[in-house]
Amino acid sequence: MKIEKMSEADVIDIAFPENWHRRHLLDLESLSAGEIQILLDTAQKLKELTGGCRNKLSLLAGKTLANLFFENSTRTRNSFSLAAKRLGADTVEFSSGGSSVAKGETFVDTAKTIEAMGVDWVCTRHLTPGTPHLLARELRCSVINAGDGPHEHPTQGLLDMLTIRQHRGRLDGLTVALVGDISHSRTARSNIWGLSKLGAHVIICGPPTLVSPRWQELGFEVAHNLDAILHRCDVLNLLRIQFERQRARPFPSVHEYAALYAMTGARMRRAKDDILIMAPGPINRGVEITPEVADGPHSVILEQVTNGIAVRMAALWLLSGAQDALNSTTQVEPLHYV
Repeated sequence: MKIEKMSEADVIDIAFPENWHRRHLLDLESLSAGEIQILLDTAQKLKELTGGCRNKLSLLAGKTLANLFFENSTRTRNSFSLAAKRLGADTVEFSSGGSSVAKGETFVDTAKTIEAMGVDWVCTRHLTPGTPHLLARELRCSVINAGDGPHEHPTQGLLDMLTIRQHRGRLDGLTVALVGDISHSRTARSNIWGLSKLGAHVIICGPPTLVSPRWQELGFEVAHNLDAILHRCDVLNLLRIQFERQRARPFPSVHEYAALYAMTGARMRRAKDDILIMAPGPINRGVEITPEVADGPHSVILEQVTNGIAVRMAALWLLSGAQDALNSTTQVEPLHYV
C-alpha cells in the first residue's frame, strides 16, 4: 500500500478516530478487529512519515516513556526506546537489579514511584502473567504490555501482522502456521488472537507436549506434522523452544525436534514459492530454523524488527491521545489465557 507523504497534522487526523478510546495496550484478545486495524494503519503511516523509522518527529515532545523490564530483552526494550525517541519523547530505563526492588519494594510500589516522577506510559515486561493488567488498575498513566510470562506480547503480534500485510496486502484469507513451543509462547497467543480476528486461517503446529488441546476445543486447527501442512501455508512463524520456562524436557532431544519441525532448505523446496518465513527472535539456528533459511530470500525476520519500531510508535501515539482525551481510568478486562 503506497502512502503519500503527510504532515504531522495529517497523522493527527488519522490517528484519533472516533472508535479509539483505549488508554492501555494489554493484549490482543480483548481488542476488536477495528482497533487492530487502527494500530496497523497508524504504524504504516508513521513508518512512512519517519522514512522507514529512521527520522525524528516532535509529535510526543514533552512526554516520557518508562521501561520497567523484569525479564531480559534486546529487541523489545530497545525498540520501545527508539519508538519514543523517534516521536520526540524522553525515556527512563529501569533495571530491577539496581533498584529498590532488590531491597524488597513491591512491583506495584516501584511502578507508582516511577509514575510519580511524571511519566506518561509505563511499558512493562514481567515473568508473571497478568502483571500489566494489575498495573493498569493501579496507575493513571498508560500501561503497555511488553510480555507477561507466557500470556501475551501484543506489540509482537502487531508487528508480525504488519509485516505480513506489507508483503501480501492483506491478512484475510491467508494461512499462517505458528510452529514450535506454543505452550510457553506469549508471541503465539497474540498472533493467534490478532490474526484470527482479521480473517487469517491460523494453524497451530508443534509437538503434542507443547500444544494445549484447548486450542482445538476453541476451534483452531492444530497439527503435529509440519510436513503435512507445509504446502498450504502462506506464512510460517517459527517459535523458539523456551527451555527457561519448562519444568521438564518436552521431547527426547533437540536433534529430534529439529528433524521434525525445523525449517530447512529441503522443506523450503516443498513449500509455496512465495512463502514468508518469520521468527520473533531470538532465533536458535539449527533448531527451529537453519541458517540458509534464516538468511534466505523468503526470510522477513529483520523486517519484523524494523516494523517493531513502527508498531510501538503507533501504540505510544494512540495511547497518548486517548490518555489526553479521557484523563480517567477505564475498566480492565479480566485476564485469562489458554
